[in-house]
Amino acid sequence: MQQLAQILTEKQVPSTEAAYLHHAAECSPFFARFVTKNTDFLTDLLDNLYKTYKTEDVNTLFLYEKNIEESVFLQQIRLIRQRLIAHIIVRDLNGLADFAEVVETTSALAESAITAAADFYHARLADTYGMPRDASGQAQRLIVVGMGKLGGRELNVSSDIDLIFAYEQEGVTDGEKSISNQDFFTRLGKKIIAALDEVTADGFVFRVDMRLRPFGSEGALVCNLDALEDYYQNYGREWERYAWIKGRVVYGPADALNRLIRPFVFRKYLDFNAYASMRDLKTQIQRDVVQRRMSDNIKLGRGGIREVEFIAQVFQLIRGGKLPDLQIKPTLAVLARLAERDILPAADVAALQESYIYLRNLEHRLMYIDDQQTQDLPGSETYRRYLLGMLKHADWDSFILELNRHRDRVQRFFDDTFRDEQNQDMQQEATIWQGTTPEAEGAQWLQQQGYTRPVDMWQLLQHTRTSQKFQQLPEQSRRRLDQLIPLLLREAAQQQSTTPDTALIRTLDLLESICRRASYLALLAEFPDALALIVKLCAASPWIAQYVSAHPVLLDELLNKQTLFRRLDAVQLKAELTQHMAHLAGDVEAQMDAMRHFKHANILKIAAQDLMTALPLEAISDDLSALADVILQVSLATVWQNLPSRHRQTPQFAVIGYGKLGGKELGYLSDLDIIFLYDDDADQAQEVYAKYAQRLNTWFNTLTNAGLLYETDLQLRPDGSSGLLVSSIHAFGDYQRNKAWVWEHQAITRARFVAGDALVGEQFERIRLEVMQSKRQSADLRPQIVEMRQKMRASHRLDPALFDLKHEAGGIIDVEFIVQYLVLLHAADDVALTANAGNIALLGKLARNGLIDRALAEQVQQAYRQYRAWIHASKLQGAPAKVDKALAEPLRQPVTQLWQAVFAT
Repeated sequence: MQQLAQILTEKQVPSTEAAYLHHAAECSPFFARFVTKNTDFLTDLLDNLYKTYKTEDVNTLFLYEKNIEESVFLQQIRLIRQRLIAHIIVRDLNGLADFAEVVETTSALAESAITAAADFYHARLADTYGMPRDASGQAQRLIVVGMGKLGGRELNVSSDIDLIFAYEQEGVTDGEKSISNQDFFTRLGKKIIAALDEVTADGFVFRVDMRLRPFGSEGALVCNLDALEDYYQNYGREWERYAWIKGRVVYGPADALNRLIRPFVFRKYLDFNAYASMRDLKTQIQRDVVQRRMSDNIKLGRGGIREVEFIAQVFQLIRGGKLPDLQIKPTLAVLARLAERDILPAADVAALQESYIYLRNLEHRLMYIDDQQTQDLPGSETYRRYLLGMLKHADWDSFILELNRHRDRVQRFFDDTFRDEQNQDMQQEATIWQGTTPEAEGAQWLQQQGYTRPVDMWQLLQHTRTSQKFQQLPEQSRRRLDQLIPLLLREAAQQQSTTPDTALIRTLDLLESICRRASYLALLAEFPDALALIVKLCAASPWIAQYVSAHPVLLDELLNKQTLFRRLDAVQLKAELTQHMAHLAGDVEAQMDAMRHFKHANILKIAAQDLMTALPLEAISDDLSALADVILQVSLATVWQNLPSRHRQTPQFAVIGYGKLGGKELGYLSDLDIIFLYDDDADQAQEVYAKYAQRLNTWFNTLTNAGLLYETDLQLRPDGSSGLLVSSIHAFGDYQRNKAWVWEHQAITRARFVAGDALVGEQFERIRLEVMQSKRQSADLRPQIVEMRQKMRASHRLDPALFDLKHEAGGIIDVEFIVQYLVLLHAADDVALTANAGNIALLGKLARNGLIDRALAEQVQQAYRQYRAWIHASKLQGAPAKVDKALAEPLRQPVTQLWQAVFAT
């Protein structure tokens, strides 16, 4: 310290900067040794004390003369490393740098050093052996993959760097002393390792660990991409998937390797098997920690750094194949993305990030002491004093108290994420499933639990367990079913919306339909709460049971009750879907599947809210309609970008919704009544938009592996099915004014602009208002409306025992015709009647205007609301929209009375 003080005095260093250097030297013997031994670096250190070294700044430091001697090169890169580490230490310990700067600068240092060494030795080897080339003569370069924290650009200041070497194609060098590419790159790899790893009088650059390469220490130092692909396809293990999450090419061509490795790491499906694999890996680490007495290791010990990384990366393994934005490297960024997507609660993520940064900062301070890679808390008083000085803690006990607060928090989150919930206290359920309980005894127990057909249920379970389909499952899948079925028996017995028998049968059918997909069984085994919820939903609705069986990827939606029962936010949904389509740009099939998955997931959320919460009918229809709006809006943009013949950046084109879509009254299985309009003077506009409309129709109606998006009905376009698929706004206006039938004017009362060009939408709205406000005479309008209704009734055969909620006299269509007739008749006198406010609101408006009896209008409003509620319920039950006539009679009567009052002649 005295020597440093003397040097600083001689150099007349200002007091503030001198205090910074003193503090760093008091806490870090490595820093003290470096600055006293290399006093010529002090000037550089002081000149750059307030500078953040960006990647380009670090790259500049590694520029070297072309013909430099090898010994000089090796000395230079070591001194650059020590200079930057000293710079980091003094900035970090004095609050001038944050965690992000420390890891980014260190990562840039490693990448620049690797690049410098690879370029230096590649040139010298090429001088001797020639350039390595493939069979076609294409030059080959070494590919260096940074794994672990280097791959994530979150490298420790005194960390090993985990590397994998590769090259693209086999071949030979083109020099006189020709050697194979394999030999060339092996020599190059060894040179790079020695240049970085060997300790000389000037220290080292980075310790290099190559054990993550295929077959570990026994494998070849360098692999071509064909060999690499063969290894990961045939021998790759789960822990290697975990390791490759961070894998990033830090030198050489990256595209081919990235394409090769991505499907190995990120499955196309939701991979819930990752929970068990990661849990097993953590168990191995914990066993090693205990055996080596590493409880004070802040990386591997309880509540350590590795546990935060596991939490982030298990979600990447599970969902990264479906959500490309999770295929990122840095731990903090992954956690933030999980919060953005509501996969983890934002408050939990903020707490985890805080503890992660605390532990990583502590890790750096342990390394600052002697420039050693260590995550162990020091045992000696001297080293503890160094650490307390860096942390500015008064004593060891207060530091341990703070550390344990963070470790306890991380451990709690880790345990919550990787909880291993084995079914306890289910011995009886398990023996019934396994068939070890005699039939009479098992049936008696099932009857006591509330099952109404206990013998049938016992036999169903035995038939299921011994069936060829179940017996042919992999052992792990059978074990998971052995875990799930007892829980299913217990959950089914608790259902009140139907009998336990029905709940068991429906959910067992669901399990049977997904049992060959091991990941879905893993999901339910890892999350018993999800199974409990699916039992409730299946018990309440056979339609949901069938829907999830057809789209089992939806099981993932049941995990997050925070989002499952949250009302849909159209703005957020549109942003999410738009982003997802952008990620998949260029792959139309993937975009179509992704949009279908998006729709199915949100339909399930709405149905779950319908069954499990007290959401009113209007809210359900609003959300179903808003979802359709979003899908239409994003589909227009996506299909246009995929259209090869588009003549402008943004189409002057709009989608108009009619019927239930137009009136925001969509049901679960509603199709979309739409028409296409455009306003574009370009010569090729009609042709381009006709192709565009056809593509849109195909986009919605094509049945892919992910199912159907929506059925579309285009018959309300001008001239119906014989008319053009898309109309100009001017032709549409002319048709509505001069050729449209009365029923088409009825339809336009519920029409609205849904998606596309807002200016076209505004022009449509002006035409709509003009049509609705045209003067009409009751004597002309009434008979046409009545005649149309009579034709509709005659075309439907009615069940004498049941009331058809839509088509029967006094049903929904009667209410709609009453409202449409009165709106068309009176809108010229009251513009408020043109509002697309829905039939319930318009009935109220008509009553307030004195056009219908107020009391009768209220009764019809109640009837209409109940009819729609019954229709929603019938869809969830997979039943036709019919109810007992006696049940409907009190509602039918006021509708019939209003019909008579309005249409009496």
